[in-house]
Amino acid sequence: MNKKQKKKLIKILITLGLFLLVFIPDIVLENAFNDSFPNGLGSIINNQYGWLLPFFLYFAIYLFIGIDVLKKFIIHLKNGQVLDEDFLMTVATIGALGLGIYTGITKNNSEGADEACAVMILFLLGEWFESFATNRSRNNIKELMNIAPEYANLVIDGKEEVVLPNEVKIGSIILVKPGEKVPLDGVLVEGKTTLDMKALTGEALPKDVFVGDDIISGSINLISTIKIKTTKEYSNSTVAKILDLVENASNKKSKSEAFISKFAKYYTPIVVILALLIALVPPLIIGFLGDFSQFPLWIYRALSFLVVSCPCALVISVPMAFFISLGFASKKGILIKGSVYLEALNKANTFVFDKTGTLTKGNFKVTNIYSKIEKEELLHLAAIAEKDSIHPIALAIKEAYGKDLASNYSIMNVSGMGIIAKDDKNTILCGNEKLMTSNNIEFDKTLDIGSIIYVALNNEFVGSIVIEDEIKDESKEVIGYLNGINAKTIMLTGDNENVAKSVKEKLNLASYRASLLPKDKVDQVSLLLEYENNTLCYLGDGINDAPVLMASDVGIAMGALGSDAAIEASDIVFMNDDLSSLIKAKRIAKKTMRIVYENIIFALLVKITILVLSALGITNMWVAIFGDVGVAILCILNAMRNNMK
Repeated sequence: MNKKQKKKLIKILITLGLFLLVFIPDIVLENAFNDSFPNGLGSIINNQYGWLLPFFLYFAIYLFIGIDVLKKFIIHLKNGQVLDEDFLMTVATIGALGLGIYTGITKNNSEGADEACAVMILFLLGEWFESFATNRSRNNIKELMNIAPEYANLVIDGKEEVVLPNEVKIGSIILVKPGEKVPLDGVLVEGKTTLDMKALTGEALPKDVFVGDDIISGSINLISTIKIKTTKEYSNSTVAKILDLVENASNKKSKSEAFISKFAKYYTPIVVILALLIALVPPLIIGFLGDFSQFPLWIYRALSFLVVSCPCALVISVPMAFFISLGFASKKGILIKGSVYLEALNKANTFVFDKTGTLTKGNFKVTNIYSKIEKEELLHLAAIAEKDSIHPIALAIKEAYGKDLASNYSIMNVSGMGIIAKDDKNTILCGNEKLMTSNNIEFDKTLDIGSIIYVALNNEFVGSIVIEDEIKDESKEVIGYLNGINAKTIMLTGDNENVAKSVKEKLNLASYRASLLPKDKVDQVSLLLEYENNTLCYLGDGINDAPVLMASDVGIAMGALGSDAAIEASDIVFMNDDLSSLIKAKRIAKKTMRIVYENIIFALLVKITILVLSALGITNMWVAIFGDVGVAILCILNAMRNNMK
């Protein structure tokens, strides 16, 4: 709770105390000592002006607490902004005060003044609850927004110069001291340290980094001074992408939020017109019959109708439920680009997974070599072809070879098949079965379980390399959870049939598609999307998955730190590489939508019931106050439940 909220709460509590000091004696005297004090406090002054005592006491309290609302009402009126909750509250309370003056003059009893005062106090109490809940959730998002760096220590000719992050160019050397934020993405070129990445990933444990490791902007350097060679400008850095994502999340509203906004737009003017009809039509009809004394009664009913009709319970609590969830998810390292994707994730019933780096760890190792030449030479040829690649399989081959590579080979990447490397004398083909087949090369098929890399030299098959990847520890738990909620689980992979089938059986996936090119993955997702009532969520590691992420109803990028394409193409980003974040995200989405529907149904049922009862004169304004402020507070408190620990 900030200072402004504390100050506002103290003012509300003081006002509530003052109101009770007047209201309780007024009610007690009127009801317990009716013979001596028939008009409550108004009977203390035993003449026709006695009603002025309680009226002015209530009016003073009303002005003390409601002056800001009255000012906003006047400003909105000048700007043409009418029919909002401030308008409804102001008209209803001023009308109640006017009714208090009328009954004071005619009956020496200021009926309505106490209710006007109570409406204003409780209305502002409801606003305070809204502010408190919003601020509580905003603090979660603020922690993430704090990753924004304020400066960078640029090293020029051995000297350090403090500059703005957006002034640093690619390839520059920056110095990051202990306690400072890493301002730009880059590679560690000097020193070693430990980074706090909690704000980015939600992971509490710090990460040790060494020379050659990639460093992500927004991390906090904990131990020693390091030097980083920048690989991106600030506008394209991870921290800038994340901040832009968070700042624009509220622009993508769910269908539920859009419905509430549209509902309020038409609902408010309708109830204002109905209130006018209630205030005028029945008493005019009765008046034509000879009895004009009913006007105050119907005006009171219309005012009660206006109070309960205020849509703030829905207009506030529904967007708040989404906002709180987005803030809570960001605290857990789950960035959701808008409530529309939270709603879609709740509906998702088909989950499609990339294999490598998503269901598996992506830490490939060479486990077997079948070679018609020296094994060392086969690894050398494959390493030449994979020299410039950062794909996990390529890294495994280069690690197995373990020697420096100096070559003048030109490299051509054949999408979904592999690599062709050429120099003046030799042509190396390194890839999957499709690469061999498309180049009419006869090869010995390897039946081992794993990713099989076939190598050919000058159109002659020379051997194959078997590379295996380890399944993530949490994959079985996640697939088990999805199977438990009757969701369909499908794996799409470029690996061969044997590998895909093995992973499918180990994880108990519903189905799989193997030996797919990147384009094939998009086609498979498109086919799945054609099924009726099928909301599809795709999870990929962000390396080659951007087209599929964009094609899906909900695209989730796994461990996408530093992957621009994944952050831009996906709808949800898991900042860490933990697949179990899907369970957290699904549960957050489910609880959010349950709370949203609870609030909508509860608020509408209560309001419609009290609206009808108010129009018929069965209930008074105190019930109307509960129908507005009470329902709003209950809905806000219900929305706050989603800020789970």
